[in-house]
Amino acid sequence: MKARAKCILLIEVFWAIGTVFEVILAVFVMPSLGWRWLLILSAVPLLLFAVLCFWLPESARYDVLSGNQEKAIATLKRIATENGAPMPLGKLIISRQEDRGRMRDLFTPHFRWTTLLLWFIWFSNAFSYYGLVLLTTELFQAGDVCSISSQKKAVEAKCSLACEYLSEEDYMDLLWTTLSEFPGVLVTLWIIDRLGRKKTMALCFIIFSLCSLLLFICVGRNMLTLLLFIARAFISGGFQAAYVYTPEVYPTATRALGLGTCSGMARVGALITPFIAQVMLESSVYLTLAVYSGCCLLAALASCFLPIETKGRGLQESSHREWGQEMVGRGTHGAGVTRSNSGSQE
Repeated sequence: MKARAKCILLIEVFWAIGTVFEVILAVFVMPSLGWRWLLILSAVPLLLFAVLCFWLPESARYDVLSGNQEKAIATLKRIATENGAPMPLGKLIISRQEDRGRMRDLFTPHFRWTTLLLWFIWFSNAFSYYGLVLLTTELFQAGDVCSISSQKKAVEAKCSLACEYLSEEDYMDLLWTTLSEFPGVLVTLWIIDRLGRKKTMALCFIIFSLCSLLLFICVGRNMLTLLLFIARAFISGGFQAAYVYTPEVYPTATRALGLGTCSGMARVGALITPFIAQVMLESSVYLTLAVYSGCCLLAALASCFLPIETKGRGLQESSHREWGQEMVGRGTHGAGVTRSNSGSQE
């Protein structure tokens, strides 16, 4: 329970490593080989991951729910061996096999409001994160917001399919803003167990919104880079806090489904954001920034309105029990048997 947030956030460090790797790869590949080779080389890690997936251990809880108790026990024994800990006494049991994740479970009275708020939070996270990535290249090429606003009027006669390559200076500034994801992880790691998950997400959204509004001012390139650095650090931090909160708030049977649907809403945000960060930008850079800032302010409110704070609480195993009370009152009328709706030890 104490290390859960830290472990998830430390895994997220590798997202930051991947983003930095991509910029460095583009620096060497784009000037000589072009975008097609960049795309091919970027896909190589995905191919390696697809092969390595066969060595990933399956979740013991999933195996129990699937009726594969032997495999679940083997996984638990492996975990115990690797941690130098003894296996708990008793045997693995299944109380209710039918408690598999269903879409309607996300909209029970207890979770309906949480699900809708989380969908909007994840949508806003991806919408703003990838929007900022697209805006960064546009702003660096123009110099600042005022320059890009005036340039759009001057290039109307230019072919709309023309592509302007980034300069070496653009790539270096892009690398600086990408490196912001590392302090974003560290800040989130430091505050998430102090402020809680909800306040951490809200804080990240608010700071991103403030940085977006400050871009309205005609700032120099150095200040532009600093504002983009801070904005990206905190929007990535909000993303990481959402990755911690979402699996914690749903019970075992619907945890993967809840996280999956939230991730799906994030992809919707990522699909829509190019129409704002590039198409709307052609009409008004200020309206574009206002859309991202307003969206994140609403996401900050949504974070505050989440009905459950998961900091310091155990993972819920069943939606049929009170949240966070899984380790209390499992015995049934003095029977002395400890049971779980998704699989536990007797």
